Amino acid sequence: MRDMTGPEWFKSSYSGNDDSACVEIALTPDHIHIRDSKTTDGDQLTVSSHTWTSFLGHAVHRV
Repeated sequence: MRDMTGPEWFKSSYSGNDDSACVEIALTPDHIHIRDSKTTDGDQLTVSSHTWTSFLGHAVHRV
């Protein structure tokens, strides 16, 4: 059952369902939370929605 007290975490659809290393993100109104999918109780990186959008804009042009 999902913990309704915290954000909902998800992995990219490109990640597959194996146990390979991946990051997960959770969306909240003003921030994006990022964590290691293998260490879900470890440290998290939190960035503003503006910073995340800017990052994605640069990443798309690098692929």
